Amino acid sequence: MSDDGLRKAAVLLMSLEEDDAAKLLAKLPNKAVEKVTIAIAQMETVTSREQERVIAEFLESKPSVLATNSGGLERAKALVKKALGKDATDMISVLQQALESLPFGFLHKADPQNILSFIVDEHPQTVALVLSHIPSPTAASVLQGLPMARQLAVIRRIAQMGQTSPEAIDEIERALEVRMSLVMNQSFEKAGGVESVAEILNVSDRATERQILESLAKDTPELVEEIRRLMFVFEDISKLADKDIQSILKNVETAQWAMALKGASQALQDKVLRNMSSRAAEMLKEEMEYLGKVRLSDVESVQQKIVDIVRNLEENGQLARPTGDTEEEYVS
Repeated sequence: MSDDGLRKAAVLLMSLEEDDAAKLLAKLPNKAVEKVTIAIAQMETVTSREQERVIAEFLESKPSVLATNSGGLERAKALVKKALGKDATDMISVLQQALESLPFGFLHKADPQNILSFIVDEHPQTVALVLSHIPSPTAASVLQGLPMARQLAVIRRIAQMGQTSPEAIDEIERALEVRMSLVMNQSFEKAGGVESVAEILNVSDRATERQILESLAKDTPELVEEIRRLMFVFEDISKLADKDIQSILKNVETAQWAMALKGASQALQDKVLRNMSSRAAEMLKEEMEYLGKVRLSDVESVQQKIVDIVRNLEENGQLARPTGDTEEEYVS
């Protein structure tokens, strides 16, 4: 069977319902089954235009048979299992080995952006060789990421490419696979970032914190906002002194506390409740029970509003946030 005929057979089988395709596949010799299922596994998808053209050629255009156009390894395995039943194991093994032995087989499921990052600076001839051996949709995505001048250079080389020696393909394939595996397997330790700034400023004296944030706000106010939100989280309210908790209570409605405390630790709930009057605490408990299950996003939204209130109270000198991990102690 010619390459063109093999592709048409694969497209036809991909266009049929799985049971019908399996029945048709079961009528083919094992060698033909092997070849056509490998073609299906490599193809993933086909365009509707090609599908219609193949169907028209085989069945004089009967659109009602167009059930699906998905391919891929799993589709190929499913067809083999249905077609050969208990004899499918050996064929699936052959199919798997054949795909793994394909040039640049390790790239067939790789993300196009990852492939692009590794070949973007390669010679156009090398890029052309790689793109000509990976699935067309993947190759198209990689090509799209190249500068226009390199796109044209690569396309020209693909168009003019004849037979390439297996040794050359193998050499480029091994080099690329080694480079990708080295980078993909590296473990990177995260350092720095906005979180680190927030942690540092959280334990700095207030004068230093204010000076740094005011300086940053001149050029990057959005960065300052992000830092501020990370510096003091809702759960940190439990570190505040009772008198500061009482200041917050005066500025936050009971309904807000009911929602916010649904996602709080028991320690924070207890601290807020004990700074309320008995009657207010009972009302808050009842409202929390009445709310029942609530969306986490709603809880976090109200918690952030309370954090913003804490921040405003601090800026106005109405409370003082502790600089350490525990509540500040007071002496008389």
